[in-house]
Amino acid sequence: MTGLNARAQEILRRNDRGGYTVPTHGLYPYQWNWDSAFVALGFAEFDRDRAWREIETLISAQWEDGMIPHIVFHQEDPGYFPGPSVWATGKTPPTSGITQPPVLASIVRSLWETEGADPACPRMAALYAACLRSHRWFHQYRDPLGNGLVMVTHNWETGRDNSSEWDDALARVDTSGVGTYQRRDTGHVDAAMRPTQQEYDRYVAILQFGRNTGWNHREIADKGPFRVLDVGMSMELLRANRDLLVMAQALGDQPTIAELEARIALSYQGMDWLWNDEVGAYCSRDVTTGESSGLVTNASFLAFYADVGSPAQGARLIEALARIRTSARYLLPSLEAGSRDYDHKRYWRGPIWLVVSYMVAQGLVEQGHLDWAEQIRTDSAALIETSGFYESFSPETGQGSGGPDFSWTAAMWLAWCGKGRAA
Repeated sequence: MTGLNARAQEILRRNDRGGYTVPTHGLYPYQWNWDSAFVALGFAEFDRDRAWREIETLISAQWEDGMIPHIVFHQEDPGYFPGPSVWATGKTPPTSGITQPPVLASIVRSLWETEGADPACPRMAALYAACLRSHRWFHQYRDPLGNGLVMVTHNWETGRDNSSEWDDALARVDTSGVGTYQRRDTGHVDAAMRPTQQEYDRYVAILQFGRNTGWNHREIADKGPFRVLDVGMSMELLRANRDLLVMAQALGDQPTIAELEARIALSYQGMDWLWNDEVGAYCSRDVTTGESSGLVTNASFLAFYADVGSPAQGARLIEALARIRTSARYLLPSLEAGSRDYDHKRYWRGPIWLVVSYMVAQGLVEQGHLDWAEQIRTDSAALIETSGFYESFSPETGQGSGGPDFSWTAAMWLAWCGKGRAA
């Protein structure tokens, strides 16, 4: 095999550390939560056992309370900040003290169903149990309004680290006690593509608050300096609960079936609180002020993936997508051009991230918007064909940004956007 298929497989094998995959060499030397979920889809195209092991390794670091951490520090790497000594969670293996988007159950269902959906599959059953514990953790610690939406206590949890959605809430974070530290990310990639130093100080201050509580998730949720209802994670958890429900039904887990059905209904109704009629899209909300971000991001379109909204709201979202298409050469940018602090090169303030594009496209297919789904898929494939397997891409030029030879980009080529293209 030659060409991009072979290159994508080679990237996954090279970033494989024996049971887990690093996102890219140097910049991200550990195992990341949602990265591993999507990477498993790529491995599944040529090594099914390795796909399952990726997720099994991740959940081996699940906390006693059910949280699946956003980073697992399987081995020391002094070139990364903030490393295990900064987080100081006291876990074995060492982990961060926060989580990441709850996409795992959706990936587990996909792996299981593509192998025949056997209810007796032991790997599915074990991962089902881990995902259920994780979802219960979200419902216990991250639903302060009792409406089924997900509150984040650190912007890193969203996976969309420096999105403009978080700016107002982050501006209130006190950084006077942060002290000095040495960032490592800007030594690997152009600083113009990364969060600013002022932003990073706020990220560190939020981390320090959590560490000072001894990573008490109740205290962090109730009193933390950053409390935002994330439209992305709310949509992803609703979808993941639906996928977990399918597995619960296959296993005949009746009490859990009732529990999940109630949670799904609650989230479905609660999602309307995130709808912003002025912009015609779902937007994140600040828990402290109640204010909507008023920003149309790629996460807004996860409404199709979560199957929420009225026909009229769906039509407004398609209108927003068509509007974005007029300013973006490639879909789907992480922030609409013209929004405050839009930057087609800076991390989540404009660049395209293929894992979000994948989820949005999947939802568009399921809701019957086939032309838009195909447009996003072909644009995504063209980005890789033009620029390679980068972490993210400019929606204006198609130029790659962030880390090169990126694992989840390779996985998205193999599992999604590269299918049907020239190998």
